[in-house]
Amino acid sequence: MVKEIERAGIPVVHMCTIVPISLTVGANRIVPTIAIPHPLGNPSLSLEEERDIRRKLLTRALKALETEVTEQTVFEK
Repeated sequence: MVKEIERAGIPVVHMCTIVPISLTVGANRIVPTIAIPHPLGNPSLSLEEERDIRRKLLTRALKALETEVTEQTVFEK
């Protein structure tokens, strides 16, 4: 689905826990997340720590959207 949306001219960020799968399906902008059961956080953390993790992931994803890419790119940090 990511490739089809990109083909229509809409940039997409694929946030995932298993980067090799994203690479296999052809996602252009990939942001690694936390863990399979909780990709965008860690429920064992405090609310403040949880918000911090989510804010960092969202910021990374927005930067990935702003970045022009010509090949598959993993946005680690």
